[in-house]
Amino acid sequence: MAAEMPDAIAALLSFGLLGVGCIAVVGKFIPVVPSYVLLLFLGMTTSDRGTLALTIMVTTIGSTVGALGWYGLGRALGQQRIDALVIRFGRYVFLNESLYRRMTGAYRRAPFRVTLIGQTIPCARIYIGMPAGVLGLEPRAFLAATMLGTLAWNAPFLSLGYALRGSGHDPVSVGAWAAAMLIAAEFVIVWALRSAAKSGITPPARASA
Repeated sequence: MAAEMPDAIAALLSFGLLGVGCIAVVGKFIPVVPSYVLLLFLGMTTSDRGTLALTIMVTTIGSTVGALGWYGLGRALGQQRIDALVIRFGRYVFLNESLYRRMTGAYRRAPFRVTLIGQTIPCARIYIGMPAGVLGLEPRAFLAATMLGTLAWNAPFLSLGYALRGSGHDPVSVGAWAAAMLIAAEFVIVWALRSAAKSGITPPARASA
């Protein structure tokens, strides 16, 4: 199965969990393979539940380290330089100016929630740390939200890959369907929470003295 992945990924897998962690870090900077396909593949290579649990932990830490790298880049370069880089080169790495502006605008309204949810949205989850760094989001809040969001994304795909190991299923097609279902469920939950908040009882106005 490793032969179906790029040679660099197959080579890193030979180092065990250390290689898996490196794959997770590198995947945040060079997304050669969609994350859901890569996670399914890694899940299919695990031998038992103990290894699966360690793989979930290692990939979560690795992805978080990668996100912190984007955060540090955004904070070090600042808004003007990052804006210029996105406008000039963003389209070559699937980060167009429109997506970057939307992420930045969302961060101004609800930074913790945007970080958490952003880690479960393909493409956005790669670069979500950069606008957080540009805006100077509190590092501990960013770290906590990133780890929770990454765990919520990694665990289901790794577990599904583990369940499908030896079945002969194609990680690309299965991953695409699973990602679509996960994102749809996520939007339903967000919509339900917003609807519940809007339908809440408005506190009565105080009587005038």
